[in-house]
Amino acid sequence: MPLNAVLFDMDGVIVDTEPLHRKAYFKMFEDFNVEVSDELYATFAGATTRRVCNSIIETFKLNAPIDELFKVKRQHFKDLFYSDSEFDLIPGVRELIQHYHDHKIKMVLASSASHTTIDMVFEKFQLKDFFIGKLSGEDFKASKPHPEIFEKAAEMAQEEKANCMVIEDSTNGIKSAHSADIFCAGFSGGNTHLQDFSLADIVITDYKELEVDKLKTYFEN
Repeated sequence: MPLNAVLFDMDGVIVDTEPLHRKAYFKMFEDFNVEVSDELYATFAGATTRRVCNSIIETFKLNAPIDELFKVKRQHFKDLFYSDSEFDLIPGVRELIQHYHDHKIKMVLASSASHTTIDMVFEKFQLKDFFIGKLSGEDFKASKPHPEIFEKAAEMAQEEKANCMVIEDSTNGIKSAHSADIFCAGFSGGNTHLQDFSLADIVITDYKELEVDKLKTYFEN
């Protein structure tokens, strides 16, 4: 089966927003006087902000409404998005996106990030012309590792799942792709830590490993 569509996660795959999210979350945790361990924070990878805020409220028995935590975290993130000098695309991903575009491979974004964050990233890095569609975790009742977001991404690409590949960097995202029965490339070359790549079909550290000719073992192009 040929590779006709690539379904991209965003955080930790296209842009290096994980450090920004981490800084924003820990500023929010500090604002609400909760101490979150690295191990607990690692379990939030790939989850929506609302799911994380709800987990914090349940774990630490907070009386604050979820919308208050959500608003505080989003404001911290927005401030960092425009002020953090280290924020940039993941090395090699622009070249990979251009490579797929040149090979007429459809690209769909399937991210747990909010529509607001997705739009900010696409505008800042001028990505909109490369992708045929964008899906946010806000569009679904269940977050990754539920498979629905990648199933819908394949439908949006109008391709059979056998002709698709997911690129993910988190345990929850990889589980989501696996449950959707879509080939998954686990990217371990970014800032994502303490994640389980055991369910990924391949694990790569450099995006050159995902060029079309390098995938002939898995897809007949």
